[in-house]
Amino acid sequence: MVVAIGRCSYGPHRLLRSTTIYVSGLHFHVVGEGVVRVRSQRAERVYDKENYIDFRMRLLGEPGEGPSLLSPGIHSFPFKLGLPLGLPSTFLGKHGWVQYYCKAALREPGGLTHKNQQVFIVMNPIDLNLEPPILAQPARQEIEQRVGVSCVSGGPVFCRVSLDRGGYVPGETIGISATVSNRSKVTMKSTKASLTETIQYLCRGKVLASETRELASVSRGKIRPGESEEWLNEQMYVPPLPPTNLRGCHLINVLYHVYFVISPKSLDKEMKLQIPIVLATYPLRPEGAPVGTAPSKRGAHYPSTLPIFRPWLDDKAFEIQE
Repeated sequence: MVVAIGRCSYGPHRLLRSTTIYVSGLHFHVVGEGVVRVRSQRAERVYDKENYIDFRMRLLGEPGEGPSLLSPGIHSFPFKLGLPLGLPSTFLGKHGWVQYYCKAALREPGGLTHKNQQVFIVMNPIDLNLEPPILAQPARQEIEQRVGVSCVSGGPVFCRVSLDRGGYVPGETIGISATVSNRSKVTMKSTKASLTETIQYLCRGKVLASETRELASVSRGKIRPGESEEWLNEQMYVPPLPPTNLRGCHLINVLYHVYFVISPKSLDKEMKLQIPIVLATYPLRPEGAPVGTAPSKRGAHYPSTLPIFRPWLDDKAFEIQE
């Protein structure tokens, strides 16, 4: 079951009995929690936890009353539960998770308890139209770095990169423009732009582990000494991703960046520009358009559904740092 923030979750809770039974109470418990478990460099297990929901209700039986008789058949116990605003979305990661589930316990007068548990998924969407307006503006970075080991082969390489804006949703494309000027005597073997997702796991405010995966990339070939290269609104597709809004969670961060990397042919280290972006659930509307207007970003192919989980969590392509 998927529940959106700001809406109510409705029962009923159904109970199937094949025989007559006396019960002293039917208890319902809703739990939302974030958990991080990381093995440190000393092989110690580090654990942290925080709670978002801890709601209990009694669906049958009152304290001090005698047991109730349940006849064979299906019994329904209606309820209504409004989720508080600001809950982080459901998330499953390699070293931690945000989970929501409800538990039911049927107690017999003799002390025997029958238990059941059901997970439900919470989605807290991010609407780009409600985010700071700067996300609708271009994002820019620039760098100049000296390449080469001596005054003979050394020289500066200048790079300026801009994105058409700072916020996107899956199905849209990121427009990348760049200028690379190679004033050194070293050939740049390639330039590459990539979209990455980084998941950080924290314990007591410290990042204990992180994993990074490349989600999409665009690349070009070499730039010889004295030459320049221009990227003019190159398009990089944002693939379908699980909705991720972990605002309100202090144990897990999910960050998205566009990296622009220039790789020299020499032993010099790569030049790397990092531009943070926001990946949201609802796209920007045209300026001045009323609520409900369809998005109009050119080249967008919005998926009809988004995945709930990340299928690559067991992929060895992750870079894990502890």
